[in-house]
Amino acid sequence: MKGVTVHLDQIDGRPAAARVRDGMLDDLFVSPPQDVPVPGSVYRACVDRPLKGQGGVTLRLPGDDRAFLRQARGLAAGESLLVQVTGFSEPGKAVPVTADLLFKSRHAIATPGKPGYNVSRRIKDDDTRERLLELAHDIAAPADGPGLILRSSAEEADPEEVATDIAAMLDLAARVAADNGDDPELLFDGPDPHMLAWRDWSLPDALFSDTGNFALHGIDDMIDALGHPRVDLPKGHWISVEPTRALVAIDVNTGADTSLAAGLAADIACARALPAQLRCRGLGGQITIDMAPAPKKERRTIEQVLRAAFRADAVDTVLAGWTPLGHFELQRKRERYPLHLILRG
Repeated sequence: MKGVTVHLDQIDGRPAAARVRDGMLDDLFVSPPQDVPVPGSVYRACVDRPLKGQGGVTLRLPGDDRAFLRQARGLAAGESLLVQVTGFSEPGKAVPVTADLLFKSRHAIATPGKPGYNVSRRIKDDDTRERLLELAHDIAAPADGPGLILRSSAEEADPEEVATDIAAMLDLAARVAADNGDDPELLFDGPDPHMLAWRDWSLPDALFSDTGNFALHGIDDMIDALGHPRVDLPKGHWISVEPTRALVAIDVNTGADTSLAAGLAADIACARALPAQLRCRGLGGQITIDMAPAPKKERRTIEQVLRAAFRADAVDTVLAGWTPLGHFELQRKRERYPLHLILRG
């Protein structure tokens, strides 16, 4: 099927959202285990102890969970503060958090402690920017209240819908900021997959939310395929995606293609397919790509295709570059819970 469809359903009782583009799985959100802190969640945490040499402190969260806050000078042991989960941690490691809170919805982002109203730079039309700023200023907020960023989706949205979003985010930010407790506590739970799909994905050509639509539309089969390392690419090329404890290893293979240009063609196909594979598999951290053999002079071409492919990816990814052995390395934010751990049960 051509176009973009969004599917909201469950996987083994966990809420899940899938986006399919031209018949291929393009993005996937799946709820992590219940005891895993979700990115976007806001906690009242207590300072545990500084980590010398790492420029941060460990924090106590509710239960036995621990968090790590960078650049935390001036905090004393036992002091309480509000923090927000920024990503998933590796097993056995502290949860990454920040003290710079953000409350994000489809059209608006409230920024406590950072006053001022701004409009996404993706909105280029000056009249539209002025209209959105007027709409934001019409909604009453204390002078010392949170700041606001209007997202690009607000450009085409109904003004009443945008206004409702703005008011909700400003109110939520103000209520959380007014907390004056002492003990570790979860104050605001991060979004589930269905909320993430509404918040972060553009309007699709079709939306399916009835129970069982994953099976009806073949989404279950697409997700099952993500449980295997092999990913088939055009012209018989393929890659193997294998997460390990230390890093994610990507092996690029030319398959039965023995032409002189096979290596470059396979590497380019890998670069174009990789962002969606990493998104859907929930993989982040250090990523090493073992490219198929190609002339060294073609490295610039391969890197340009990689940069173009990841430019459209919502997950922060740093292209670190080539290693002496000819591998290409990436550093990717751990925004998703690894799918292979969920499928493993």
